[in-house]
Amino acid sequence: MKSLDLVSEAKLQEAILNSRRAFMKDSAFGVGALALGQLLTGCTSPPTKGVPQSINRLAGDLPMFPGKAKRIIYMHMAGGPSHLELFDYKPALEKLDGQECPPSLLEGKRFAFIRGVPKMLGPLGRFKKHGESGALVSHFLPHFADVVDDVTIIKSAFTDQFNHAPAQLLMQTGSAQLGRPSMGSWVTYGLGSENEDLPGFMVLTSGGNNPDGGKAMWGSGFLPSVYQGVHCRSEGDPVLFLSNPKGMSRSLRKASIDAINAVNRESHQHFQDPEILTRIKQYEMAYRMQIEVPGVLSIDEEPPYIHDLYGSNPNTSSFANNVLLARKMVENGVRFVQLYDWGWDAHGTNADSSLDRGFADKCASIDRPIAALLKDLKQRGLLDETLVVWSGEFGRTPMQENRNGVDLPFKGRDHHPYAFTMWMAGGGMKKGFTFGETDEIGYYPIRDKVSVYDIQATILHQLGFDHEKFTFPFQGRDFRLTDVEGHVVKDVLA
Repeated sequence: MKSLDLVSEAKLQEAILNSRRAFMKDSAFGVGALALGQLLTGCTSPPTKGVPQSINRLAGDLPMFPGKAKRIIYMHMAGGPSHLELFDYKPALEKLDGQECPPSLLEGKRFAFIRGVPKMLGPLGRFKKHGESGALVSHFLPHFADVVDDVTIIKSAFTDQFNHAPAQLLMQTGSAQLGRPSMGSWVTYGLGSENEDLPGFMVLTSGGNNPDGGKAMWGSGFLPSVYQGVHCRSEGDPVLFLSNPKGMSRSLRKASIDAINAVNRESHQHFQDPEILTRIKQYEMAYRMQIEVPGVLSIDEEPPYIHDLYGSNPNTSSFANNVLLARKMVENGVRFVQLYDWGWDAHGTNADSSLDRGFADKCASIDRPIAALLKDLKQRGLLDETLVVWSGEFGRTPMQENRNGVDLPFKGRDHHPYAFTMWMAGGGMKKGFTFGETDEIGYYPIRDKVSVYDIQATILHQLGFDHEKFTFPFQGRDFRLTDVEGHVVKDVLA
């Protein structure tokens, strides 16, 4: 009789799984659920008192210790801005301008495009000391010079990648190869979102292209997909499928979700799978996002003085608009905002990629909004708890690029992994501080070298995480953002 009971039970289970209600759950109302799926991507919600942890398991854990920063705005200049034109002034390089590059700088080195013997190229930036800190900033960034006393400038960063996509991936995921979670995914995995109606990790792009590393730059890798970044658009719905499909009212959308979740609750009662409860929460959040997102991801209602401060314009798509949106996002509880600005690859092959024209235009496009962001966050009382990071993926060579051994018609520099400059502000960083030093031509760091992993370890530390213990089990071992390397750069911390 027991065997017959087992057979009957098995047939019952099969009938349940093949029932119309199970079909509704699995298909999730077809095309309508595809829209919900897009809304769900990257969504997290914070812990809720009195609600079983199984519902909030995607909300992240508490930090390991009190962090100085609660949120991050990370601005990545895709292409590698020249440290020698912006922050790292080298008088000796001026004297070498036009001379043939010494063999010691070429032997045993790999370059993306330089071949043969290039000529040295002096800095095109005109440098002055600014603020009480006396930090050197070039004429390419006049607005940033006004806020330099709120910033820690790191001049001794380096990487081991000299091509864009691998270097970008290393900077943002801790690996030069595809497949690892992005920094924003790690942060939302650890901390969740401060606003249950918005994703914890949002991405904005400008410059006409995505970064060379592609969407993997904000992917979740082997972390659950709810932690990947939500890529927001500058035209149409800010998030794909945010609006209801034609013929579906908001009340009908709500009724659809209620029906799906009713089936999900019955399934949970039967199978006791905690993932079902999580899915219920995510459907509900996607519905709430339809109300929350349009208000947050719009700058139309910002007052004129704010647009004047940032140089933003609601009728265009620009880096300035994205920076203003980033401020609105963190103000509304988004945990990690990633801005990618494409077009910083100043090789000198044409006017757009030349240091004295295209590069100068790129600097002008970011200078005003970045200075405005720091001022705006500060006056709103948000800067102390918001870590603002600015970087590229590498620096530029002290030599003029000679593409395949032939001098180019415009002034430009090749990729340079051995030294670059980045900066951080707010979130417990020192103010008006310059860290690290490169040699007399900006080729190598000679003091206080900072690796990509050191940068990542320091960012996680400011959020309250020990980067060596902040891990996720995958394929038989515990992975972390910093892999098996990295040290917190304690000298830059307030």
